Amino acid sequence: MAEKSQKNRFLPERLAIGIDIGGTKIAAGVVDEDGYVLARTRRMTPTTEPTAVLEAIVEVTETLRAEHHVTSIGIGAAGFVDATQSTVVFAPHLAWRNEPLRDRVSRRTKLPVLVDNDANASGWAEWRFGAAQNEPDLVLITLGTGIGGALVIDGQPYRGRFGIAGEFGHMRVVPDGHDCECGNQGCWEQYASGRVLTRAAESEVASGTGLGRRLVELAGGAELVEGRHLTELAEGGDQQCQEQIAEVGRWLGIGMADLAAALDPGLFVIGGGASDARELLLAPARESFEAQLTGRGFRPAARIVGAHLGPEAGLVGAADMARITARRRRPASPGGRVRVRGAGRSGRSPRRRR
Repeated sequence: MAEKSQKNRFLPERLAIGIDIGGTKIAAGVVDEDGYVLARTRRMTPTTEPTAVLEAIVEVTETLRAEHHVTSIGIGAAGFVDATQSTVVFAPHLAWRNEPLRDRVSRRTKLPVLVDNDANASGWAEWRFGAAQNEPDLVLITLGTGIGGALVIDGQPYRGRFGIAGEFGHMRVVPDGHDCECGNQGCWEQYASGRVLTRAAESEVASGTGLGRRLVELAGGAELVEGRHLTELAEGGDQQCQEQIAEVGRWLGIGMADLAAALDPGLFVIGGGASDARELLLAPARESFEAQLTGRGFRPAARIVGAHLGPEAGLVGAADMARITARRRRPASPGGRVRVRGAGRSGRSPRRRR
């Protein structure tokens, strides 16, 4: 890819901070208008106290602002965000309950702030710069601590009447199944997310199986074993680990078949940490999806692909949405207003991200 003009690349109005707040980490970066991340930082997520999360957000913002002149902040939060993109109504994996995050961060940083669900931010990034370019519609599924989801329909993020659309992980797929942090039982994310692999790995370690011993050796200690170590062994050819991932893929396909019955998308994009298994996960997911699809054999089946932007999709998308929103509110000229609105519809970056 040709180098971008240094004169234009660092113009302040073209830089925004994106912050991705998950159940375990806060990742932040300075992002330009083509989706390039120019600087990065991260912190562990303090999950027990909302004020501690706020302090961590302010800290990463000030760290990045010390070296870059930015004009807006976008936050992708792991929770239910209201339709005004200002308040985290509920976060199953964090301590937020009706948290007015936008206003609190804006008061502390003196910058305009946009807040959205982290999966919405990732979906926007994949549609703008990643796996879903040139697709009119997108269904994104992120497999992390839980399952997040996002919809882009005809070039616009779809958030629903109350801002909470896309919480696919809390569809109930097993009546009276595993308890979920949302308060229900049998939610999809209890069977098809990264937590499933972590739970399986921890069970093997606790039982002292041969696989458990291999996981402990790979991780460097029993207390360090995570789902990603199971994935690493699977990629190295461990058949038992491959079967564990295939089972997650089977449940993933079942849930996507339900979504296809309701939404009829042409494309599913699968992201999040658990998607690192790639075809070990996606191949059984496709097989299960096609076997469960309503009207199978008489209708086209949606494509199922891996996300392109990796773990930075959330912060890239949050920054991009914040930049576009800020420009709409403060256009430099009438022509600038038209161009921004067009970008919001088309979602096409002039250059693909590396």
